[in-house]
Amino acid sequence: MEPDCTRCPALAETRECISWGTGPLDASVVVVGEAPGPGNPDADRWKGGNWTGKGYTSRHSGRRIRRMLAQVGYDDEAYYTNAVKCFPADPEDPSSNREPTPEERANCRPHLLSELETVDPAVVLATGKHATTTVLAAEGKELDGFVDCVLEPVRCETLDVWLVPILHPSYQDVWIGRLGYEPDEYLAAIGETLEELCGRADE
Repeated sequence: MEPDCTRCPALAETRECISWGTGPLDASVVVVGEAPGPGNPDADRWKGGNWTGKGYTSRHSGRRIRRMLAQVGYDDEAYYTNAVKCFPADPEDPSSNREPTPEERANCRPHLLSELETVDPAVVLATGKHATTTVLAAEGKELDGFVDCVLEPVRCETLDVWLVPILHPSYQDVWIGRLGYEPDEYLAAIGETLEELCGRADE
């Protein structure tokens, strides 16, 4: 890890701190998000991101994804991080975020790979298009349509993990129905997929 990383000057200028991953270092599942949210200077556990330096702790998305993992029985077996570790501030509104650029994702990928090597999970649960694109790039693969690959496991031989793309928490209310799931069915499908792949890794 680089505590004072400046690979992305625009991100280094606007961040409060780098948001490294959080969770057990022997986790069986690593949840990868896009980038930290703006957070809150008076942050508690669910208002973190740009201010606390913890991955996936925003009040909305962080709470939702952690609750989902708890509901499927993986709350204590999940490590949470992001594809990009610094808050990508929107130049038009620095309190809001923009999408990370491909260059920013590439610059930050070594940090993510270092986390994956340390944790050595069975499954990477990638939330959204950008997180999925980042993990696939480490395998020399490109994403060919995100929605069609949701909950379709991909074996990543270089990383020695199963990649499972899921909807980003911010968009799941819109897209779950379009994928043909009811919310409970979608959650159950995530749980069944994790159980199968984590169990397979233990065989």
